Amino acid sequence: MSNLIVNTQGLFKIFMVLVTTLLLALCLPATASDKPRLTLSQQADQGRIDSKKTEQSQLEKARKAASDTQSREQEILERQESGEWEKEQIEKSQAQFKERESRADKYLREAKEAAAKERKIEEQD
Repeated sequence: MSNLIVNTQGLFKIFMVLVTTLLLALCLPATASDKPRLTLSQQADQGRIDSKKTEQSQLEKARKAASDTQSREQEILERQESGEWEKEQIEKSQAQFKERESRADKYLREAKEAAAKERKIEEQD
């Protein structure tokens, strides 16, 4: 009878291992079938393709930046040649000068008003 109990326990352990294996096989995604493994030469080819794409993308960005820079330079040159830029700078500097001058006049006026007021100085005992 004890022989029969030992065999049932062994069968139970084998059954549990099989159930666990089946559950793991069903639950875990099959990564090997999702994406085929590449050989080294295929990986190298893919790397070259990716590198070429990156290089082309960077080249396009550089061309666009150069074009933008050139158009900005041309715009500035046109403004300088027409004298518009110089006029703008003169107007800005005149406005700043007038602002400083009016500020100085305001401070001087306030100082004169303050000096003209009579002040009482309280005597301290």
